[in-house]
Parts: sequence; structure tokens; C-alpha cells
Amino acid sequence: MSVKVGQQCPVEKTVSLLSNKWKVLIIRELLIETQRFNALQRTLGGITQKVLTSNLKEMEKSGLVNREVFPVTPPHVEYSLTSRGRSLEPILETMAVWGLAYMAEEELQLEES
Repeated sequence: MSVKVGQQCPVEKTVSLLSNKWKVLIIRELLIETQRFNALQRTLGGITQKVLTSNLKEMEKSGLVNREVFPVTPPHVEYSLTSRGRSLEPILETMAVWGLAYMAEEELQLEES
């Protein structure tokens, strides 16, 4: 598959938007529900505050994530997916199906050895 729009490959663009495991996992969690920062960090487990903040800012800039600040004390911020972010759901579903098949194959190979 070598479809290009102008000089940019659309697969390359998609990969650049989902450039690391954390972004994919953030999208996975926000597909389930809107979340506050601390809840998202707990759910992801293993992600540092700095890495989560950086990824959320990048994803907000690229139009995948919406950040809503509620004017209360203490400040309350919630993160959700934009419609563009939600449009990645079929990609994550396909990744999950492929991952399940891969893990099943891997398990069969271990049982055979």
C-alpha cells in the first residue's frame, strides 16, 4: 500500500499522531469515558505525570483530545476525545483483534514446544 497525498504518506501521518504506546493507551481509556488527569494516570499505571501531560498537550494540539477546565476551587480539568479522536476507534479495535490472534498463536506455539 503506497497511497500518498501530496508528498506525505497517510500511514506515516497516522503513526506520527499515535507515535508512542501512551497515546494509543490514552485514546483507549478516553474511548471508554471522559476522565480527570489523576484518574487517567491511575488507569494507565506506569505513566509519569510529565509524560502524561506532554502526551495530552500534543494530542490536544493535533485535535484528538479536548481539555475542559471547570472554574471551581480547586481547579477541575477533564479530558475527552474529540470527534477526530473518536474516529480512531476502528483502528484500535482492529489492533485489539490482531493482538488477540497473535497472543493465541503465541500461546499455541508455547504449548507445542
